[in-house]
Amino acid sequence: MARVLEVCVDSVESAEIAAHGGATRLELCANLVIGGTSPDEDLFCMVRERVDIPVRVLLRPRFGDFLYSDAEYELLRRQVRRFAALGADGVVIGLLRPDGTLDEARMAELISLAGGCGVTLHRAFDVCRDPFEALEAARRLGVDTILTSGQQASCTEGAPLLAQLVAAAGRRPQILVGAGVSAAVIRDLQPQTHADAFHLSAKRTLDSGMTFRRAGVPMGLPGMDEFTVWQCDEAAVRQARAALDALCPA
Repeated sequence: MARVLEVCVDSVESAEIAAHGGATRLELCANLVIGGTSPDEDLFCMVRERVDIPVRVLLRPRFGDFLYSDAEYELLRRQVRRFAALGADGVVIGLLRPDGTLDEARMAELISLAGGCGVTLHRAFDVCRDPFEALEAARRLGVDTILTSGQQASCTEGAPLLAQLVAAAGRRPQILVGAGVSAAVIRDLQPQTHADAFHLSAKRTLDSGMTFRRAGVPMGLPGMDEFTVWQCDEAAVRQARAALDALCPA
């Protein structure tokens, strides 16, 4: 299976930076600061016009858990159809039942609607009740990739389970290691887990260009600085790509 360095981005600028830095694939979302939600169609189209590497689209209707209402599920159905028609290389999805098992029926319908697109099961996997049960369900569904931190807050903490998942998965689905990935983490974790796919945002913070700054008027989450811009760091992507290439030669 081909090695993958996937970079998660939520802007045109970050997509271009990640591609230039050596990403082999993008995961496109909106609102990366809250873990990512479904992106705007025009954002996807602009990214598709400006980069020539595969783009998978995260489809998540809101922040929070992965138990979705009928209305949220209908929105996911529409988004899967729409992004597949727009030329997405894959969709990144995940739905759970109240008991923590993968919602195979709804997942199967979304995968069918995606046509021939690739399918990543996102980190809903990390909050399911049994990772090996979910792995087998994903395999039955035809999911080609599982994004996971090994059911821990970071992939470093999840390394023991990640190694087990890579061994259990074999060649399909591919285990895509995420949450806290950097060049140093790849160098440390790849020999432990034998993973050949890593996912990172490689983000850095930039100061806003605003010179006039109205204080005390928050627009979003409490504690978030309204004058900080998050953007992909090309050097971090390049370093991660070099680490992966050294450990997993083509």
